Amino acid sequence: MAAPATDNRRFKLIPLDSLTPEQKKVADNIRSGPRSAVKNSSAAKPGPLGGPFNVWLRSPGVGDIIQNLGAEIRFRSSLPTKLNELAIIITARHWTCQYEWFAHHRLALEAGLNPAIGEDIAQGRRPKKMDADETIVYNFSRELHETRGVSDATFKAARERFGERGVVDLIAVNGFYGLVSMALNVDKTPLPAGEKLPLPPLRA
Repeated sequence: MAAPATDNRRFKLIPLDSLTPEQKKVADNIRSGPRSAVKNSSAAKPGPLGGPFNVWLRSPGVGDIIQNLGAEIRFRSSLPTKLNELAIIITARHWTCQYEWFAHHRLALEAGLNPAIGEDIAQGRRPKKMDADETIVYNFSRELHETRGVSDATFKAARERFGERGVVDLIAVNGFYGLVSMALNVDKTPLPAGEKLPLPPLRA
């Protein structure tokens, strides 16, 4: 049997019967939205909301806007799910956000991402086996995180393949999951009991 995870999170889980009316509204909105259909999502489980939702409950007005934005970016993007999830795990690796990687690496594989690509990203390597679309998303996302912008060539490749909406959706998914990574890392959100940290430290 797996040993219980050490829970050192800074924002303690809020029991459902202790939620304020404003917090309960946010929780109900999360649980009635598309996340509730995602297996193993905090939104699909009974009891207190975990993950980044637990953090956002502390500021219900901001939290409800964030969760609505996240639902739009994650479930209604013009980008195919595999590519959206690829951008998410690139962001998780950039921030070394263990919880985000744990949650979305599995979803990326389920959406069809080659496991070798995920392994290379986890190890801080440029993947060798990317197709044309994956290469565009990888180049755009890494460049955006590392240089705080993208080159004309990178922008042109993304716009020609995904259109202007696709470029905006790609910016949004990287930016949003940077925000999620901040919340999770500040909180020190733990992984489920018995799970090992999936991301190794990167060499300087």
